[in-house]
Amino acid sequence: MFAAQLTDVKKEYVLKGETVRALRGVSFDIPEGDYAAIMGTSGSGKSTMLNLLGCLDKPTSGTIFLGGDDITKLNDDRLSSIRATRIGFVFQSYNLIQQLTVLENIEVPLFYQGRISRRDRQHCRDLAALVGLQERLKHRPTQLSGGQQQRVAIARSLVNDPFFILADEPTGNLDSVTTEDILQLFDRLNGEGRTIILVTHEDTVGSRAKRIIRLKDGEVVSDGRN
Repeated sequence: MFAAQLTDVKKEYVLKGETVRALRGVSFDIPEGDYAAIMGTSGSGKSTMLNLLGCLDKPTSGTIFLGGDDITKLNDDRLSSIRATRIGFVFQSYNLIQQLTVLENIEVPLFYQGRISRRDRQHCRDLAALVGLQERLKHRPTQLSGGQQQRVAIARSLVNDPFFILADEPTGNLDSVTTEDILQLFDRLNGEGRTIILVTHEDTVGSRAKRIIRLKDGEVVSDGRN
């Protein structure tokens, strides 16, 4: 079973009258349980790939399957539903809601679905414990370090049992010691069977993945196992 399958994916934009070919026929599969880093310099197509995998955009041509769904054929409402329920996002800037507690931030995806049962709340407590924040449930983001805030974001990403965690430069705002803590957490989650797709330009971060997919000028130039 594949968490994601891309076949001959192309993405073009028209910018100031010029056609920009952001992706030029990209194909790769992400099996369930994989840990892949998508790497490349600025302009390589990383951000475009992130937007496509995150159901934030559609390709110009080609197919993208997430789970069993060809997202290129889905309408905006269905894409929004998959984005909210089947993809776990982790961002460089954490994207936490400052007025909410740790537990409430973890619960946010459930809130948008209109359900937070007693069982759901216990699930969120369990996820907080999984990332080492069981003693911080009532703290707000301003009372946490950067690493702790990213741990909240990782717990939140797991709430809906997603196809994969899609992490966009997740250690970009962290020092080297905290970066190592977060990467160890990703290692552990992947060891437990979680699928992780990491988008980064940092070799030291990408090298922690099991697999590195390198993009250059909108094409895959290498795809190898660590």
